[in-house]
Amino acid sequence: MADRDDVALQAVLDSLPKAVQMATRRYLKDECPPEMRAFSSFGPIEIVREAVHFSRIDDELEDHLEGAYAIGLGIRMSNERGSEGNVDWVVQLRNDEVSVPASAEPRSWELLAGVDLLNTWTSKEPHPGLTLVRAGLGVAAGASAEGRWVRVHTLLHSHRDVDYEGSGTSEFVVDVVDAPIPQQDPEG
Repeated sequence: MADRDDVALQAVLDSLPKAVQMATRRYLKDECPPEMRAFSSFGPIEIVREAVHFSRIDDELEDHLEGAYAIGLGIRMSNERGSEGNVDWVVQLRNDEVSVPASAEPRSWELLAGVDLLNTWTSKEPHPGLTLVRAGLGVAAGASAEGRWVRVHTLLHSHRDVDYEGSGTSEFVVDVVDAPIPQQDPEG
């Protein structure tokens, strides 16, 4: 179910009663919509803390992300422009990091259609004298200062392409998108 492999799922469902097959399909449709890498080996990855806003990249934000990263929470962070033109950083924490196969690009957060990626920085790149979070925040701050949309996320990059869940290297990723910083959602 986590891989959304319909052939493998069907092979398992074929051996189960029709009622269980129907319940499983309904559960997948209602509770587990197909979102890029939204599952871990333990089930759906869930949001544990939504939309914490930081007005700048500073020690407080760094401490927040360092703590979350240290205990293996998944991180998603993006810059947004407020109604007065100020830039906020919006952080979402998840109960686990997403695993990606060895051959996959280091991305656990799908890019939106119609926007191009300018570059991706990962914590595998040299960052002498800096923690990986501080180095990533430096990349994010620089791109944001240029008016670019930035999306930060974490993942577990597996050493394998098959049975890749749970084994690999945790990475901190900064995507710089060829788009201006989006306006904050007035509802959010």
